[in-house]
Amino acid sequence: MDNRRLILAIVLAVTIMFGWQVFAEHMGWIEPTPVTAVTEQQAAAPAEEAKPAEVKPIAPIAQFVPSEGREVHVDTPLYEAVFHSGGGVLQSFKLKKYDSSIVPGSDYYNMVSPAAATVAPMGLLVNGQPSWNMGQWSFSGSDVKLENGTATLTFLGDLNGVRIQRDITFHADTYLMDEKVTLIDPQGNPSARVSYSLGATDLSSESNYDMMNMAWNIKGKLDYDGDVEDLTKQGVMQSGEIYWAGLMSNYFLSAVLPEQGRTAVFKGRINEGGVWRGAVEMQDVKLEAGKPAELKASWWIGPKTRDLLASAPNDLSSSVDLGIFSFIAIPMLKLLEWMQAYMGNWGFAIIALTILIKVVFWPLSRKSFKSMEKMKQLQPMMKQIQEKYKDDKQAMQREVMQLYKTYGVNPMGGCLPILVQLPVFVALYQALLNCIELRHASFITYLPGTDLLWLADLSVKDPFYITPLVMGATMFLQQWLSPAMGDPQQRKIMMIMPVVFTVMFINFPSGLVLYWLCNNVLSIAQQAWTLRNK
Repeated sequence: MDNRRLILAIVLAVTIMFGWQVFAEHMGWIEPTPVTAVTEQQAAAPAEEAKPAEVKPIAPIAQFVPSEGREVHVDTPLYEAVFHSGGGVLQSFKLKKYDSSIVPGSDYYNMVSPAAATVAPMGLLVNGQPSWNMGQWSFSGSDVKLENGTATLTFLGDLNGVRIQRDITFHADTYLMDEKVTLIDPQGNPSARVSYSLGATDLSSESNYDMMNMAWNIKGKLDYDGDVEDLTKQGVMQSGEIYWAGLMSNYFLSAVLPEQGRTAVFKGRINEGGVWRGAVEMQDVKLEAGKPAELKASWWIGPKTRDLLASAPNDLSSSVDLGIFSFIAIPMLKLLEWMQAYMGNWGFAIIALTILIKVVFWPLSRKSFKSMEKMKQLQPMMKQIQEKYKDDKQAMQREVMQLYKTYGVNPMGGCLPILVQLPVFVALYQALLNCIELRHASFITYLPGTDLLWLADLSVKDPFYITPLVMGATMFLQQWLSPAMGDPQQRKIMMIMPVVFTVMFINFPSGLVLYWLCNNVLSIAQQAWTLRNK
């Protein structure tokens, strides 16, 4: 998930590719709410004069009668969920709008695989004890078929004398589920610890750039950890005013949203079976003998659909991480969605967006090409200055600056316009990488003339590596069309860049490669036009 190293590599590579010559010449070189504890709402009525306050006895708690465990099904327009009445834990959670693969007839994508079900997702722990296997439970409701509005399931349990009631409310138009937990402790313990558990197998796709992470948002700040080795050996623990915490990939999220206002603790690790486990623990939940204490929380199990996340509480929309240039990425995503709705194909939408970006930056790009051309025209004189003052660097720089001034050349003129465009490139990279609509989105489904699946899923790499290789070839063509550089070492570095970019892009999601390929083709056309009309 964390692509900061990759973004840095792209920025550095582009900067080297466009800025090496200018810089070298200028320098003369040849290189895891809180549950707010339920406060007492019953205050003793003002005592009448000369009459002592009447103390009412606590009503006895009804006898708990467990029932046989069974599956409870919840069917909404968005998902099919299966709970077990013994604790209200999830056994399956299938998303109706998302298939498990691009193979025709494949089953719905299951957020809770059989392996993940063994760790009791949506389970409740009280004082560290798993209520689903150490308590007794009863359920008298029925399956839910929800077409609109809301519906609620109620699970009743007893854990070492502590009564537990779980009311889970489902909504027809969102993946958000609301829960109210009611605890009654006749033993008079002053407080309890209540934890909400999560579990999932790897939710990431085939792409090397779709990463699985433990993620948490503390007071509006998103953070995550995807180091499998560390999470297996040590796990992660974070505490604070947790807005939400859970497990996520680029496209899917399983999270707990505790009621805000108090400190909570998020713990997560990967077990030996490869199952990602997490729990959000609410500490010091106030209890009073025989009186109910209520806690509220919400769950999100489903895709990272931006419009639905935006209407969710607790800053859940921050789970879609668009990086430091999100203010650019968000409008570009909206524009891309509009183009796709009009064209009906995400690949064509990406091409159209690339063309639009190129048109917007046309004046800057043209200025950059012209500036680079002027710099190359000065190379013979630069060479003479370098040879004449090779033993006096200060004099060399002084003469070079005078040369720039005489011919009205800005040494950074060729580089700055390119650098200005880098935030847009990085923002679009983040936008495409986190756009769930690209998952299983087809551009050219079959390799022409064959029945082989080709660009049938823009969120994963090109299976035949055709697009990244063509992209590399277009970069070589760009270098070939550029006027020869005076310094052989600089020319070698520039000719290596297509190889570097091809290696970097070889396993990129094909939607991203498509963008860069189109950008290269347009750049070649622009460069040829500029040289012809200089």
